[in-house]
Amino acid sequence: MSLKNYLAEKKQIVDAALDAYLNESAVYPPTIVKAMKYSLDAGGKRIRPVLMFAAAEAVAGPSEELTKSVLPFACAMEMIHTFSLIHDDLPCMDDDDLRRGKPTNHKVFGEAIAVLAGDGLLAEAFRIMAAHHNAVPVERRLEVLCDMAVATGARGMVGGQVIDLESENKKITVNELEHLHELKTGALLVNSVVSGAKLAGATAAQIGAMETYGDSVGLAFQIADDLLDIEGTTEELGKPAGSDVENHKSTFPALLGKEESRAQAQALMAQAIESLAMFQPRHSILAELAHYIVERKS
Repeated sequence: MSLKNYLAEKKQIVDAALDAYLNESAVYPPTIVKAMKYSLDAGGKRIRPVLMFAAAEAVAGPSEELTKSVLPFACAMEMIHTFSLIHDDLPCMDDDDLRRGKPTNHKVFGEAIAVLAGDGLLAEAFRIMAAHHNAVPVERRLEVLCDMAVATGARGMVGGQVIDLESENKKITVNELEHLHELKTGALLVNSVVSGAKLAGATAAQIGAMETYGDSVGLAFQIADDLLDIEGTTEELGKPAGSDVENHKSTFPALLGKEESRAQAQALMAQAIESLAMFQPRHSILAELAHYIVERKS
């Protein structure tokens, strides 16, 4: 299957499940469900859930049973990612008016409801992982749930957001910038592939290879994002172009230059693909995703 078809197939599965999960929570007050659905339905590519499925299939091979087992966790990851975007766009953070080509959540529902929509998605993510476990053994499910909490919180994405805020208007080193994005961007991307592998029953060696892949892809993803911010248009990106410069953020192009940043992203992509050797021949989707993450235009 081509990557294009794989992305479309998994997105359809995830979108249908997300809608069903939120319908389970369609209780009063309805405003919060509407605000949560607004950002979840705003047109995301579902890269993190797709990485989770692809990692699981690299370990165990594709099957309908595996898809059903991974699905609640893939949807939880998308909810967590969407919560982070809602909060990232708030006036107290990056103060963005557009996300995925649409007005940001706080522009539609107000700041208070936007904060609560993010909170609601975060709580809902952990509910569905606990409640919709299918055939996943309880020990494995608890390990993945704990890993996802670490990747989300102060030791992961939230911690990276704090470092990002504290680094504005400051000169930081390349090593400090890499650490920032290992937490802010990389933690959830690494967790996506590692969780998929663990849900499929991966060995310690396979989990280690997925960690290497995720680390490389996560940093490459951020470098590509930094380049798109200065080279893309608002229409292409679905969010304001040049916002990193406007918010006085340190970026890889600012510290390394555009060409060196591009070379670093290519090197990381090659490293990610090399780490997949033990999964041949079931590694092709993950390899294509590494290319896609570096070469995407939005």
